Amino acid sequence: MRPWTIRAAWVAAVFLAAAAPVEAQRFGRGQGFPGFEDFERFNAEYSGRFTFVRLRYEPLSSGFRRRDFMWDHDYPRAERHLSTLLEELTTVVPHRDSTNILAADDPELFKFPIAYLSEPGFWTMNEAETTNLRAYLLKGGFLIFDDFERGDWFNFAEQMRRLLPEHRLVQLEPDHPIFHAFYDIDSFEGFRHPYSGMQSEFYGVFEDNDPAKRLLVIANYNADIGESWEWSDTGFIPIDLTNQAYKLGINYIVYAMTH
Repeated sequence: MRPWTIRAAWVAAVFLAAAAPVEAQRFGRGQGFPGFEDFERFNAEYSGRFTFVRLRYEPLSSGFRRRDFMWDHDYPRAERHLSTLLEELTTVVPHRDSTNILAADDPELFKFPIAYLSEPGFWTMNEAETTNLRAYLLKGGFLIFDDFERGDWFNFAEQMRRLLPEHRLVQLEPDHPIFHAFYDIDSFEGFRHPYSGMQSEFYGVFEDNDPAKRLLVIANYNADIGESWEWSDTGFIPIDLTNQAYKLGINYIVYAMTH
């Protein structure tokens, strides 16, 4: 249900007015990251409120000299900015200043209906993570993949074959209900990667491979909506791209919470 319609430009204006400095921007890029356990010290205790959950994993080699987790890209500004707009524009009441990082084999994952995974071109899973994440999705969980392009597809597709071997990835069209869960997105024209400029494509995995049933997974290919969330208050990324990224993120959450 969409109780009101918000123009794209006003979405950005609300965000700029509402977003306050976030105390816990402790871990900006290049500041030296803590270990996994240090990230998770800042997880919110479960309270029934919507909490953005980011999945961590041991990445394939990133090719950089320094340690790069890959899964942490855009953390924590991206999810906190999205949570701010989610609260301002919908009836969802999220944790705004706390977002969670969980491993795919953590039983706590089942308390949260939606999870987000960045850079699936570098994503790996051990057997315990594969088993737990598969059970999570089949029991009602929803997983968003973001921030990958070009040849990143091959590792993503291979890990998906391990995760859901009986399911197939299907390219989605703008008429799917997920693109109309809150905002109406009638065309993907203009949805592009913020840096490469490549045309974005969207793929899903359906329950029982039936397009009439719920989506278990959505993948933003040739896209990086988390990057747009992160930098939306700076002017670094064009406002039309950040507006589109917020529309997608809010649609994904509203769809998953109602399916």
